Amino acid sequence: MKRHLVAALISVVVATSLTACAMPTNEGNPPPTTTAFIPLPPDVTFDDSVDTRIQSTTCDTSSLRPTDSTPEPGQMPPGSTMAAIVKRGRLVVGTDLGSNPLSFRDPLSGDVKGFDVDVAHWIAAALFGDPNRIDYRMVSTDNRIDALTSGAVDVVIKSMSITCKRLESIDFSSPYFNAAQRILAYRHSGIETVADLKNKKVCATRSSTSATRVKEMTPSVRFVSTVSWADCLVMMQQGQVDAITSDTPILAGIVAQDPWVQVVGDSLGTEDYGVGIAKGHPDFVRFVNGVLAARRGDGSWQRSYSEWLSVLGPGSPPSYSYRD
Repeated sequence: MKRHLVAALISVVVATSLTACAMPTNEGNPPPTTTAFIPLPPDVTFDDSVDTRIQSTTCDTSSLRPTDSTPEPGQMPPGSTMAAIVKRGRLVVGTDLGSNPLSFRDPLSGDVKGFDVDVAHWIAAALFGDPNRIDYRMVSTDNRIDALTSGAVDVVIKSMSITCKRLESIDFSSPYFNAAQRILAYRHSGIETVADLKNKKVCATRSSTSATRVKEMTPSVRFVSTVSWADCLVMMQQGQVDAITSDTPILAGIVAQDPWVQVVGDSLGTEDYGVGIAKGHPDFVRFVNGVLAARRGDGSWQRSYSEWLSVLGPGSPPSYSYRD
């Protein structure tokens, strides 16, 4: 009986093996493939046209002269813009919390830090005697002027260049930083100068001044506009753009996030950053200018530069002029 069972099992195994050998093969067919779609950042636009007016500084860009004496913190002149802010209890600052080393949220402490943020602290300290009496509101390069004109924020401190076109809509303080514009590209990409951007895709944030200067130097460049510089970096990492153009503090922050990128080429020009203030508040413009003058004089500006921007090399406060 056992002998018959063994024989039957052997027959089943042999039949199964022969059936497997007889199954058809797919040697002539290619293996299945899949295609991954690389998503684009939200609100990205592909537009080669740029507004050349945004770059112009041929108008009078001087700011209002500070008053002879700055009021004591918490004791602002009755009816002034500063008194209204002190009554509210907070300075509302429009900025970007993703632009290391200018303005960013520290991932460990959760504190908002950076060179632009220090400027906000100086103003808050002069108003309240407390540098931390600040409400931060996220603004983009594209909507920061609207945030001022609508009254959503008291000031915008976000690497905002003083230009003639912007002065049509808002007022500015005296300059608190002078930035050089350059190019960021991957190492060994073949991009070393602005001329190497011919027919390349270059990323800049929407409504920034960076695109205009590059377009004038290399007309064939194709621009991609995003809401934030972080989006530009993601697109470059995904191979969707070839380079980024911006000011050196912003590019330095991007280099810190990706060791395979580098800042290349000579300076394409310089721009003055100012504190943006809504029109109709000349008293506040003069007050902020007084604060900036005091911080230049007491060494605060240099200490902040050394902490956040020393990677750019030696620095000093920008030149400025006043009008009465």
